[in-house]
Amino acid sequence: MNRYLLLIAAIAFSIVHCHAQDFKTTLKSTFDTFDTSKDMQLKVSASNKLGLIAKKWNDEWLGHYYNAYSKAQLSYMEKDATKRDAYLDEAEKEHDEVVSILRKENDETYVLAAMIANARMAVDPANRWQKYSPLFSGNLEKAKEINADNPRIYYLQGMSTFFKPKMFGGGKKNAKPYFEKADGLFVKATTDDISKPYWGKRATTYFLGQCNGDDKE
Repeated sequence: MNRYLLLIAAIAFSIVHCHAQDFKTTLKSTFDTFDTSKDMQLKVSASNKLGLIAKKWNDEWLGHYYNAYSKAQLSYMEKDATKRDAYLDEAEKEHDEVVSILRKENDETYVLAAMIANARMAVDPANRWQKYSPLFSGNLEKAKEINADNPRIYYLQGMSTFFKPKMFGGGKKNAKPYFEKADGLFVKATTDDISKPYWGKRATTYFLGQCNGDDKE
């Protein structure tokens, strides 16, 4: 009887393990395609697949997390304001799913919320900065309280500063320290494990290079 129970347990463990491996392999491949592609149509296709992954493995927070990330990124790339907000509506819904599954906020959920807030503001900066700028900075501060070594905190601060007009404290010179901070922390990060977010690493390298170039602002 004991051998029978052990066999059943072993089979169950094997099924769960294979399920998890299949999920992570599919998620990583799809996310990497989205994150590295420069073609908008390929990005949209990969993002749609991330949405399907989130639905298939509905109880896995990672699927919802990366789907939210992809929708926020697509919002930055879209030109139509209505479509941009539609992407962000989905991103917010997926963010809430992550928090619901985890049953708590963590540094990555706060960073994700900050990115979504910044994307909302970017749709109509003149009319939205008063609402979304505090949400952006506030979520990053909450993330920092949990894990001050999360490089995405400083990457997002660098991005926000980089594109902000100089008269308001923005520009390459003021953005550079944030990207340098992020770059130093990204050195410790690995891109092998999809359960440990690594987005922002490639972009940080790119924008740090921009900050080190000639300042023609």
